[in-house]
Amino acid sequence: MEFSLNKREGKQKVQLLIRWRFYLVLFLICTSFSILIGRVCYIQIIEPDNLIRQGDMRSIRSKTLRSARGIISDRNGEPLAVSVPVEAVWADPVVIFNENGLDNLDRWYALADVLQLNRGVLVEKIKKNCSRRFIYLQRQVSPAMASYIRGLKLPGVGLKSESRRYYPAGEVSAHVIGVVGIDGHGLEGIEHSYDQWLSGEAGKHIIRKDRYGRVVENISLEKREEGKSLALTVDQRLQAIAFRAVKQAVADFQATSGSAVLLDIKAGAVLAMVNAPSYNPNNRSDMQSFKMRNRVITDAFEPGSTVKPFVVLAALENGIVNKDTLIDTGDGIMRIGGSRVRDIFKVGKANLGTILKKSSNVGMAILALNIPLETLLGIYSSVGFGEISDLNLVGETAGIFENRPRWSKFEIATLAFGYGLAITPLQLAHAYATLGNYGKYQPIHIVENKKKGLSRQIVDYNTAKEVLAMLETVTQFGGTASKAAVPGYRVAAKTGTSRKAIIGGYGDEYFAYTSGVAPVSDPRLALVVVVNEPQGDNYYGGSVAAPVFSEIMQGALQILNIAPDDENKLRNK
Repeated sequence: MEFSLNKREGKQKVQLLIRWRFYLVLFLICTSFSILIGRVCYIQIIEPDNLIRQGDMRSIRSKTLRSARGIISDRNGEPLAVSVPVEAVWADPVVIFNENGLDNLDRWYALADVLQLNRGVLVEKIKKNCSRRFIYLQRQVSPAMASYIRGLKLPGVGLKSESRRYYPAGEVSAHVIGVVGIDGHGLEGIEHSYDQWLSGEAGKHIIRKDRYGRVVENISLEKREEGKSLALTVDQRLQAIAFRAVKQAVADFQATSGSAVLLDIKAGAVLAMVNAPSYNPNNRSDMQSFKMRNRVITDAFEPGSTVKPFVVLAALENGIVNKDTLIDTGDGIMRIGGSRVRDIFKVGKANLGTILKKSSNVGMAILALNIPLETLLGIYSSVGFGEISDLNLVGETAGIFENRPRWSKFEIATLAFGYGLAITPLQLAHAYATLGNYGKYQPIHIVENKKKGLSRQIVDYNTAKEVLAMLETVTQFGGTASKAAVPGYRVAAKTGTSRKAIIGGYGDEYFAYTSGVAPVSDPRLALVVVVNEPQGDNYYGGSVAAPVFSEIMQGALQILNIAPDDENKLRNK
């Protein structure tokens, strides 16, 4: 009996022990399950954004849909800037090292050779960026090079499509068109000024991918807006003629630089704008700052004798003289205070036409000192001196045109033959275009679809016509601009030579220039040619710049099919 009781008690103890363990396990399971349910509720209901964001980072991809940059063309539709398809070479160093991609160096050396990179530098670049997921190895490689790189089958190396700007005109139109950077945005010229218009708006395609890279969902698509094309007023044929002539003059006279700008008088359109030296926008190694400067709009100079027609215009407008008035220039020397004004040629007593033809400094000084200073400064200002044009080109300067309250007599005299103010070649060309338009100021433009400003008459029509007739004699026999004449056409032009200003005075270098319009019977074109620092003893505008003017003007008149003047309209040259 005693044994039976002990046995029963033992069974009861075992059962109690098992039940305790059972309840403990059950409690732990319920607690764990409750914690899991709570965590799930917290993640799914209270704060789901974090996991959604983490999931999206692993599965959602955004692809930029780049827009094609618009074409820039000349007035005849000839392309001056186009975009061509190229590819960029990139690498994922993490993938490269995970797959032991650098074990086969021969293929990496082949990649370096085709990209024209140093072999050791390329390999070292991969090693230095071993933890990065994306680096560029080369931008804008040609399709042929891209095909070769694909054939190398290097792990972690890929290609993506992009575009490269190509300039068919090369250095001829480089200063007008400008250039874009490696990212496809304009840096100079038209490319910079109208960058947003040409670039358009890039699109975006957002998709979801699975772990194997397959597209499982198209989330959104923002359509791209292609870049708009731009038609310029420049004529590439005239650009080529002007550039060839200016480049040859710079070489012949060993000059620092040369510039030319050609305007359509009636429309106010820029037909040509060139500089030498120039640069090839298709070759980035040729892009040096002194070559890239558009000197037609950035460089201001003292215009010298080229402003004399506007002094005559101011005198006639003021009514103190007429075309037959005789002015006594004496022996060609005029003393003003402690300074002197000199003439190269003695002209004695002469009318306005002769004074202009012989470029008399003394005659111009007498005119300037006998008309109100406000009248002279007003004429200079009304033709555009000291003003920025509406071309919207980067780097344009307004020059130096002071309108201070006090001027000495000598300063007024020098102002009459082009010293004491600084203007750009574009401003000078615009002034001659206004004179050629019989005193009507026409705002200039370089983009065909750009809204044009309103023209206005700034001087009397007949007065401007009289000055043009006087200016025509300057290109005839005995005039200072006889080398600017064009066979078969009546040309009105004026040459100028001015010393370059330096600190404390003037140096020994010169500007040589010629400005004019043609044909005088019905002015259509205004042209300015500037040669900077011609070397040698023959540095005058009539010898250096005038022949260039004649060459460019003759080619332009013929290309634009402007009829020659009738024989009875031509005067003895």
